[in-house]
Formats: sequence, C-alpha cells, structure tokens
Amino acid sequence: QVQLVESGGGFVQPGGSLRLSCVASGRISMIYSMAWYRQDSGNHRELVASFSNSGFKDYAESVKGRFTISGDNSRGISNLQMNNLKPEDSAVYYCCVNGGNWGQGTQVTVSS
Repeated sequence: QVQLVESGGGFVQPGGSLRLSCVASGRISMIYSMAWYRQDSGNHRELVASFSNSGFKDYAESVKGRFTISGDNSRGISNLQMNNLKPEDSAVYYCCVNGGNWGQGTQVTVSS
C-alpha cells in the first residue's frame, strides 16, 4: 500500500498561483502513475493532471496552459503548479497513485 500526504492548498485571488505537493510513503516502488483530481462543492470529481512512468502527461482541457504537473514517480513525489487560477478551480484537490490510492485532499479556494 501507498500512503499519500498533500500540501500547498489555500486561498488565492483570481489570477494567482499555488503549488500543490504530494509525497508518497510505503511501497513507492509499485507506483506507475501519479495524478491529481479535484472535487468541487457539487461533489463532481475530475482528473486534473496525471504523469505516468513512461513520461506521458495528461491534463484536463480546462487547465491546459495554466497547470503543470511534475515530480518523480520513482520517489513518490508529485507537484502541481497552478497559475492564473480562476474561481472555477476552487475544489478539494486529491493526489492519487495508480488510480486507487488517495490522499486526504487539500482545499484550494480562488476568490476575490
């Protein structure tokens, strides 16, 4: 099993930036994919960005050009740099490993 801890959420005004971090512990050798999801106040959850061991990165259309995922799956580290944040980006952001291991989430609120 893999345990995940996210950090970096907070409150920011529209146009601002935040950087989320996720650190995995446990059986990190089994990690082949790290991703970020978000769940809004309506409980709608969507994939924000993902990064596989093959080097492939994927982004939701709504964040392309604004968010960047980085990290090192072999070390169980994932970062999500979020720029030009919009109110609709407000959500709880979750780190996810291999599609099945989830962190506790970190709140991101974008508001003026």
